[in-house]
Parts: sequence; structure tokens; C-alpha cells
Amino acid sequence: MSLNQVSIIILSAGFGTRMKSKIPKVLHKICGKEMLFCIIDEARKLSDDLHIILYNEAGLIKEKIDSIYQNINIHIQNHDEFPGTAGALMKGFGENKKSLIDTKYQNILILSGDMPLIQASMLKNFIRNDCDITMGILELEDASGYGRVIMKEDKVLGIVEEKDADEKTKAINLANAGIYYFKKEILEKYLPMLESNNNQNEYYLTDIIGHAFINNCKILGVSAKESEFIGVNSKLDLAKAESFMLKLLREKAMRDGVIFRIPDSTYIEFDVEFIGECEIESNCVLRRGAKIIESKILANSVIEDSIVENSTIGPFARIRPKSHIKDSHIGNFVEVKASILNDVKAGHLSYLGDSNIDSGTNIGAGVITCNYDGIKKHKTIIGKNVFVGSDTQLIAPLEIESNVLIAAGSSVSKNAQDGDLVISRTKQSNKQGFYYKFFKDKK
Repeated sequence: MSLNQVSIIILSAGFGTRMKSKIPKVLHKICGKEMLFCIIDEARKLSDDLHIILYNEAGLIKEKIDSIYQNINIHIQNHDEFPGTAGALMKGFGENKKSLIDTKYQNILILSGDMPLIQASMLKNFIRNDCDITMGILELEDASGYGRVIMKEDKVLGIVEEKDADEKTKAINLANAGIYYFKKEILEKYLPMLESNNNQNEYYLTDIIGHAFINNCKILGVSAKESEFIGVNSKLDLAKAESFMLKLLREKAMRDGVIFRIPDSTYIEFDVEFIGECEIESNCVLRRGAKIIESKILANSVIEDSIVENSTIGPFARIRPKSHIKDSHIGNFVEVKASILNDVKAGHLSYLGDSNIDSGTNIGAGVITCNYDGIKKHKTIIGKNVFVGSDTQLIAPLEIESNVLIAAGSSVSKNAQDGDLVISRTKQSNKQGFYYKFFKDKK
């Protein structure tokens, strides 16, 4: 069996009440990506037949899926008649309501939409020709919150959900990881047999394991790591899952040659790209879409969806989306947004938004591009070898040609030509003795 002859079903119909959030559970993000999308991306590496089961906030989740992915089958669970994980697999409507939803292949992998750490390489271990059922088993010090796996002499006898477990069963530390591989014929045979006579009045997918064991089906338990299979049911779980994923992303970057001075202090999201030798100091945030090329990011800096090339950023700098910084130095407390900087020095305390700044230009301390007029944004274009003095306001739309000197403290609203000195400030006036007159009766 080739791996692409597997249908994958992702269960995402739950209410997620323990998340205590208006956001659907599977749309909560870890490292900048929705949990459900983490799973979809890994599943697509193995199969061209993906099915997602929705119920709670189905319209919103479907809209999000359709905005990014194509050719994914969306099913809405008939939760009123067929609640539960097995109910999610049932057609739920029309004739044969309890029969399996239509899938392309005879081998079915079932995942949960709240397990964002799964990797395609690990999922391959569950797809077996020699078994009727494969399931993941976690060995935990504390299995609270998980269904317990009942085993005897390395054979899986069944799974008991925690709400249906007695104290003896709750003491078992073997937990159901929530990932299953079934031969399609097993689901087609046993799914219609299931009943909802349990404490939650739900149709349990795990009950199929018991039916299969009684009928001598071959069931294989595959050991799993919590760091790969953690299920997210609360914001505490979300933080735990994100911590695991951060470690994976940082370790991959370091294997590819990136230096993290204090790795655990850096927050890095999916789709951050490093090229060449890069160094990241402590407490940095690298968000999705950041591309770092042969650059050094100093402490406490933030890079968002921008390209930083052969440059030094920080400390305490913020590069906001749609910026491209090349051969430049961006110093402390400088913010750049939607700007292109080529061989530019901006040492400290400046805001450069919607700007194109060319080579050899120096931006003094306290320079502000005034790019927003209250209705729309405007561009500031600065040529080569321009010196912008400290505490200057550049009021866009504005074009400064090359070789211009702008005096400190200027407020510039008119374009400047090559070779100009630009100065815009009132003449200083010193009134002798005024101090003593002003404070005469006040001190």
C-alpha cells in the first residue's frame, strides 16, 4: 500500500468549552498557525483525500479552510442525533444514517483537530498492511483527562473513556493518544452497531476497539510521545503545545546553522526562513513570513513578515510587515513598516513608515515619517547620501532627492532637490535676564 492510498479524517466538531474562548478551539494558534491548519499541512503530505468533520462554528471554520486550501471534503456532523467521535464518522442524514461517510480509499487514518504537534513522518508508523486497527498509546505519569487503554499481554482489549471509568480503571497510566488507523471494512461493519448508552450519551469511536477485539481483529498499539500527540483542551494545554513546537522550530533552525544566543528566550513562528549565517540574540520575536539572510538580530527585537538581508537589527528594534532591509543598520527603538531600506543607517528612536530610502543615507535620532493624514497612507522617498538631522518630521507625500542635507529639528513638507540644504525651524531668540524676572516671586 502506498501512503497516498490513505483517506484521512480530521475530527473538529467539538465545542471546546474548556478553552473558555469565543474563538473555535481548532482555530486557536500555536507559533502563528491555527492548530487545525498545522494538522492539515501534515496530512496533505500523506494523502490527497482529506475529510474534516465540523459542527460547532462550522460556517466560520469552513470559510477559513476554503480561503487557504482546495479539494478538502467538509462534512457537518448531525450532532443532535449522533453526538460523539463515532457520530462524527456517520453520514447522519438520509438513508443509512449510521453508515460511514464516503471516502476514496480502503485505508483510513483518523486524527483530532486539536493535536497540532503531529508530524507526517510519525503518522507513517500507523499505516500498516498487517493490521485491522492501529492506535496510539501514551504512557503518562498522570493520565487524567484521557481515555484509558485496557491491555493484556501486549494486546489491546479496549478503551474506556474517563467519564465512564471506575477508580481501578482511572489508575491505569496508559492513555489513548486519539489517533487511529482502520481498514475501511472494519468501520463499515462496526459503526452501525454502536450505541450511545454511556455516561455522555455519545457514540464513541473507541467502542469499535472492543467490538474488533471480541471478533479477533488484529489490533496494534503504537507507543507515542506526549510531545507529538498532546491534545489541546484548555489554554494551559495550548501553552504546553506551543512550548513543544517552539523547541522543534528552534532546533530545526539551529541544525540549519542559525545561532540562538539564549534559545529558550526566542519566540519563533512557522514559515520563518533563515539563509546563510544568522545570529539571534535573546528575547527576540520572529513572526510568520520573516526572512533573515546573513543578518544579526540583537536582543529584544521583533521581525514581522519582512526580509532582513545582510543587516544588523536592534537591540529593541521592530520591523513590521512588508519591509525589506538590506545592507543596513537599524538601531535601538527604531520602528520600520512597509518600507524598503538599502544601505541605510537609522541608529535610534525613529519611525520609518511607507518609505523608500536609498544607499548612503543616515537617519538621525528622533526622525519621524508622518505617513498618515487621517484617511490614507502616503509615501516618503529619499535618495542616496541624504543626511537627515535629528528630530526631523518628514511629512508625506514627500520626495527628497540624493545628496540633500536636512537640518536637525526641521519639519519638512516640500520636496527637496539634489544638493539642497533643507531647514525649517524658527530663529532662536535669547532674552537676557528673563530667568530672574520669571522666577523672582516663585522661589
